[in-house]
Amino acid sequence: MDHADETGGKPAEQSVTSVLLSGSTYKSLGEQVLSPAEERFERARRTTGLFLAPALTVLFLLLPTQLEPAQHKLAAVLLGVIVLWVCEPVPIPVGGLIGVAAVVLLGVMPPDDVLEPFGSSTVFTFIGAFILAQAMLRHGVARRFAFTILSLPGVGKSAWRVIVAFGAITAVLSAVVSNTATVAMLLPTAVGILAVIAELVRAQLPEGQPFDPLRLRVGVALMLMLAYGASVGGLLTPIGSPPNLIGRGLIEEVTGQRISFLQWMAMAAPVCLLMFAVLAVVLLLLNRPEINRLTGVEDYVAGERAKLGPLSRAEKNTLIAFAVTVVLWVTPGFVALIAGNDSAAYDAVSDRLDEGIVAVLGAALLFVLPTDWSQRRFTLTWTEASRIDWGTVVLFGTGIIFGSLLADTELARTIGEGTAGTLGLTSGVAITLFAIVLAVLVSETTSNTAAASVVVPIVIPVALAAGTNPFVPALAATFAASFGFMLPVSTPQNAVVYGSGAVPITKMIRSGAVFDAAGAVVIGLVLPLMVAALGFG
Repeated sequence: MDHADETGGKPAEQSVTSVLLSGSTYKSLGEQVLSPAEERFERARRTTGLFLAPALTVLFLLLPTQLEPAQHKLAAVLLGVIVLWVCEPVPIPVGGLIGVAAVVLLGVMPPDDVLEPFGSSTVFTFIGAFILAQAMLRHGVARRFAFTILSLPGVGKSAWRVIVAFGAITAVLSAVVSNTATVAMLLPTAVGILAVIAELVRAQLPEGQPFDPLRLRVGVALMLMLAYGASVGGLLTPIGSPPNLIGRGLIEEVTGQRISFLQWMAMAAPVCLLMFAVLAVVLLLLNRPEINRLTGVEDYVAGERAKLGPLSRAEKNTLIAFAVTVVLWVTPGFVALIAGNDSAAYDAVSDRLDEGIVAVLGAALLFVLPTDWSQRRFTLTWTEASRIDWGTVVLFGTGIIFGSLLADTELARTIGEGTAGTLGLTSGVAITLFAIVLAVLVSETTSNTAAASVVVPIVIPVALAAGTNPFVPALAATFAASFGFMLPVSTPQNAVVYGSGAVPITKMIRSGAVFDAAGAVVIGLVLPLMVAALGFG
């Protein structure tokens, strides 16, 4: 594969792929291709964050509050870390590590307890999935997938059709496969599609004009469609996302009302469909593709597919490892469909086929499937595999740590209960709105699983104390817990696409904030209607 720099005369897809294979996601100002206006903004943003983060932390530490000491210190550190993540005065993974170090230095919790969540299964899912993606990029499988999707009838005629079609595929898959696994397996295909479109964009630019294929609006729209589409599709079934199972279990325990698999889908389907339509509109309006009509792309795709020729041994091996991983990822979901997600068979299978373990096992196959046995050459070398984006792995690991700290110190519960008391929530509508907003806010700074675990137990007693049936508020909080779209640490899928390098943090925050608000409105309006239509609550 011919690697080239981003502004040279080589094909854009080679440029995108070479950047991704290098693992260089977090770039300094000098490493980016920026316009003068963009450079001034970036310099101001990063300089502001450098001084604002420590100032906010120290100021909050000095303020008198009613919080317990551990909660007070954690809140101060979180304020500083969020500023570091948003303003990027240091690479985002480093900002998370600074926060973790500050938590230990301030004595919030012992270091072993603080660092324990970094060994989460999700971290190993990242590592395994990134290694698989590395092989798919290096051996051209991602490019082959991309041309396959672009060759579907009518899809390749415009950028918005490509983006919407890819989002629909993502949403459907994530209904039965975990959101993280869905995004991880489709990321190489998204990169391949972006590379093809980037070449068409560059062909329209004047000769010699600077061009960075990873700073295209169409790339932002495509990558965010991948991440956000998985979150939307994950709401469709009880097994689509961990918060669904957590919320359903807590609701059943308190209300005694069991939500069957089909009942869940009946409630969720209208919400998901409307949210997907809103998602497409939001992303395409906020990130208008540089090129809309992909003229000549169908002939181009046909020609490039012909050039690819038959599958190489390396491609076949990569597909074998990928297929084994996907089959093992979806097996628990099929067992749940047949035997039920509360059956002993499902418990046994899901415990053993943990998605993190499956990911590293699938990746390990790349090192034992040979491309040339006589020379003892295998599909991937460790030198190649080690170029994955370790920064994103560190970033999400620190996000998991802060999520656990929010729960362990009960800071999230304190904030939720205090807010509910201050606002004087007494009606079912008000409590439902509070549940949605709180779940969205909490999920921005921690995983959606942790958000559901923290917020749903808060909402239920608040509703009961107000004499309101907790069914709708708790279910709304469960849905809203999957709405963390503004930051890379909000969900694993956000971190995965941010790790592609094609989504600037400012674009993720802007798109995520708008979709957070739109999604909250959809949940607040549509979900109560569906609950009433099915006779719940």
